[in-house]
Amino acid sequence: MDNRTNTIAGWVLAACVAALGLSIVGGMIFLGHSEPEKFGYPVEGVETGGDSGPQVAPIATRLAAADAAAGEKVFNKCTACHTVAQGAPNGIGPNLWGTVGEEIGHGKRGFAFSDALASHGGKWTFENLDEWLMSPRKFAPGTKMTFAGLSDPQDRADVILYLNQHGSNLPLPAPPPPGATGGDNAGAAAANEGAANETGAQENAVELNMPPAKTGQQPTPDR
Repeated sequence: MDNRTNTIAGWVLAACVAALGLSIVGGMIFLGHSEPEKFGYPVEGVETGGDSGPQVAPIATRLAAADAAAGEKVFNKCTACHTVAQGAPNGIGPNLWGTVGEEIGHGKRGFAFSDALASHGGKWTFENLDEWLMSPRKFAPGTKMTFAGLSDPQDRADVILYLNQHGSNLPLPAPPPPGATGGDNAGAAAANEGAANETGAQENAVELNMPPAKTGQQPTPDR
């Protein structure tokens, strides 16, 4: 009886030792391979990372296709707080007659603007109005304006055109050429500035009886 018990115990012990050995060997084999940097398989034609949101056309491009009548309909959302007619009183928000081109957060017959807007600086350009209408709280954090904003870029352009026709009538910016990058006429502004510098260089060269500078060549500043 004792021999049989010893035999069984021996086989159990041997089985345990064998299992432990296999476990150690398996762990060594598994850990011998480096962990991949990324799991899964790459899919061709799919880009990862970056902003995949739709690109919004510059405000100048959208204004060229804007519809003031459509802007009036969108502006109906604002009439609970704003008036737009000349001489109309301020409401919860200021009267918006002649707003395009005005100084941000000032005027409007003493309307009490928030400190966030009054200290913003600058004027209500087409670009600033576009950013403001998209998200007032992002444009001027701390503003008292509770309106969440207009998510549709063309709606914003329509409203801006509508406002421009009420007391401002500023000339609309020229849309950038197709394929231009930079957004909101940044490239066009740089091109205009370069053209102005070149014209000034040509005129100075004529006054000083000097040969005109070649295109793209900047005059050497006085030191």
